[in-house]
Amino acid sequence: MALLFAWAGLTGVVVFFAFLLASTHWLLYHSLRAKSDDLILCTFVALLATATSSTHWLARPHVFSILLSVIWCHCLYRYQSDNRTVYVGCLPFLMLLWVNLHGGFIIGLVLVGIYFVNEWFSSLTTKPDMSCICRERAKTLLLVLLACVAICLFNPYGFDILLFPIRVTSDRFITDRVIEFLSPNFHEPIPFKYMLLLLIGALAVSRSTLSLGDTIFTILLSYMALYSARHVSLFAVILASVLLKALMDIVGRLSEPFSTWYLNRNRNLLAIDHNLKAYLWPIVSFVTVVILAMTGLISYRFDDKKFPVRAVEFLQRATIPGNMFNDDEFGDYMIYAAWPKYRVFMDGRSDMYGEKFGRDYLRIANVAPGWKQTLEKYGIRWIIFNTDSALTAAVKDQPDWQSIYSDPVATIFVKNEPKSFKLLAKDSSPSEASK
Repeated sequence: MALLFAWAGLTGVVVFFAFLLASTHWLLYHSLRAKSDDLILCTFVALLATATSSTHWLARPHVFSILLSVIWCHCLYRYQSDNRTVYVGCLPFLMLLWVNLHGGFIIGLVLVGIYFVNEWFSSLTTKPDMSCICRERAKTLLLVLLACVAICLFNPYGFDILLFPIRVTSDRFITDRVIEFLSPNFHEPIPFKYMLLLLIGALAVSRSTLSLGDTIFTILLSYMALYSARHVSLFAVILASVLLKALMDIVGRLSEPFSTWYLNRNRNLLAIDHNLKAYLWPIVSFVTVVILAMTGLISYRFDDKKFPVRAVEFLQRATIPGNMFNDDEFGDYMIYAAWPKYRVFMDGRSDMYGEKFGRDYLRIANVAPGWKQTLEKYGIRWIIFNTDSALTAAVKDQPDWQSIYSDPVATIFVKNEPKSFKLLAKDSSPSEASK
């Protein structure tokens, strides 16, 4: 990401992650096609999963976890169906990459563990000839799981990396306050609720039986997505195959006139798809986007209606001494645009700051009892915060603070003290600063 930014700026980073997301859902479609020749259903399920996953499309490392989850599930499925160890033999090498990219690597270990349990259970409940095959698969998967756990230790944090995802998800202070850890808002028309309801309905109507592994997947991923919005993307890409299987059974039991029409449409679409040279168009699309980005016809920058772009420009022209207190939503942008000249009080990585520091931040931000004392505790000499916030309204009424800049997004206050007199004496009224 740093190299991309140095080479092509913010546009390079955005285009790169757009490419990763497009590749992820392109691979998801082909993974579904490997399970079925029903092009209509595969396309429908892939599009629904893509729309569901889109609620968490950001230029952040968790995108690698979504991509690797698709590849991971496909490798496990191919091993289960073809019984070739080459498909799971590559997983430890993928894990070496995954564990050094994002904390979502833990889902890879969980997926292998579920497949192991499924094969072990099948070895106890199937006929003797099939039982031996399932037992051998279970042994192989157990070895792969142990190898993946061992590979996880090859990272800058050592064994601690295995505990980090557990510590974050079990921290109630974070999970109860950080937006992406909260449950999805079902009052909004989010695709997730439609995919979830369709999955429930399809499983209820379908006569096909779920394996133990698919049952565990469905329960676990549904719980994770209902508990935390950040897991909705994993729900979409992992359970797409379960939804496809249920829908295939339902379509297969439709009445004869419709069934014949449907099969003919599907056969015609397969013929068209075969002649389209499907692998060519993603390459053409990628090259086209890269050319447009390099020529400047595609360009990305931070939205000054959401981020304190103009306020930071003002800060770059001025020099405000002392410790700052900032809106944590502003912290990420300020690190990007104003570091190292200015160092933030807090940013969006709430899990890195801890509960004690987080509670102090919230006490000030929410103007809770003791907020003034907490500002003094950290030696805060200036504040940059959301203009429409309760804190901004409260600080305006304090005689020992004065506003030196304000726009519809951010307002800056400095402490009325000798160190700030020189800055306050400058002709920089809020209205002029906004201009």
